[in-house]
Amino acid sequence: MLDPASQSVAHMVFFTLKDRSPSAVGTLVASCHEHLAGHDGVVYFSAGERAPEFDRPVNDDQFDVALHVVFEDRAAHDVYQQHPRHLKFIETNKETWAQVRVFDSRV
Repeated sequence: MLDPASQSVAHMVFFTLKDRSPSAVGTLVASCHEHLAGHDGVVYFSAGERAPEFDRPVNDDQFDVALHVVFEDRAAHDVYQQHPRHLKFIETNKETWAQVRVFDSRV
């Protein structure tokens, strides 16, 4: 079995905004790219709006923006969580969020 500390970590965050307009969604996506992309230890990054064309009973439509970050290991994830750019992102945007759901998993 793999050592959990050495496994990659998938950090998936789903934001529901108070203002669900296309403009507000675009602003948050841009902020994700500005503050959260390019961190050390990231092997995959993406941020984008929910795709409404995927409208099936199993699709969750209760979010506006999805953030996907895969870290090389737990240590990289932990550094990111306390990084000033990540904290600035939260401070800048938290008032716009109605709900934030975070899903972390080993991959």
